Amino acid sequence: MSAITTGGPATTAGGPATTTGGPRKTKAGWNLLGLLVFLTAGFPVYWMLNTAIKPAKDTIDPDPSLFPTGFTLDNFRRALAIADFWGPVGRSLIVSVSVVAIGIVVGMLAALAISRFAFRGRKIVIVGILAVQMVPLVAMIIPIFLLLNDLEQYDKLSGLIITYLTFILPFTVWTLRGFIVNIPKELEEAAMVDGCSRTGAFIRVVFPLLAPGMVATSVYGFIQAWNEYLYALMLLSQKNQTATVWLGNFTTKHGTEYAPMMAGATMMAVPIVALFLLVQRKMAAGLTAGAVKG
Repeated sequence: MSAITTGGPATTAGGPATTTGGPRKTKAGWNLLGLLVFLTAGFPVYWMLNTAIKPAKDTIDPDPSLFPTGFTLDNFRRALAIADFWGPVGRSLIVSVSVVAIGIVVGMLAALAISRFAFRGRKIVIVGILAVQMVPLVAMIIPIFLLLNDLEQYDKLSGLIITYLTFILPFTVWTLRGFIVNIPKELEEAAMVDGCSRTGAFIRVVFPLLAPGMVATSVYGFIQAWNEYLYALMLLSQKNQTATVWLGNFTTKHGTEYAPMMAGATMMAVPIVALFLLVQRKMAAGLTAGAVKG
């Protein structure tokens, strides 16, 4: 009996060791996978920075070094000297901020109408929003070019803003609709019972709860407008070029100047990084809001 009694705890004590070993190995495997994903996604950014600060002669070395062999800021000075930098950056900021401002206002109102009101053709509108996002952007270049030309908006920033809204606004409406749907109607009804109008209930109750989602959607729209290249190249002349088209000035008939190009790309990334650092908390809350409907 004593042998059986003493053997039990040994088996019991051994059980948890075997049980906890599995989750630890699984956690280590997921951590390793996450590290590989991080390295894969982060290496191009690292190489951009590495090329931007190394001497220009090292960028064309047939046997490049993984780590910087020197440090210089001359590439940034050359990037600013090759072509006007602040003009294209300013135009990109005007276009991106305008697209975000117009898109978030119109998108919020449209999302509110779709999610809160029942009207004839509501399902058709929802299907249309999804269908527009399925159309390749390349397929719309010629129709948009002809339309802007007829409206006398070719080679104008206003025409480019209208163009960007055609593919950013549907995403904004669809995303904000998901956030609004997850806000209980009872909150608005309670505010209206307390004396608020429908508009007042939206401003005082729904809008604060919708703010994280609006921030996340705005950041996405800003990044899309800031990084877009094809339409900016086709719809604007050289004097009105945006920052992404400005990077093309480093490719000439004599070849590509990689060091200044990477320095220019680094400077272009600064507004996006700064914006993300400013709103990262709100963006994280917006990306997870509505994941669990309570």
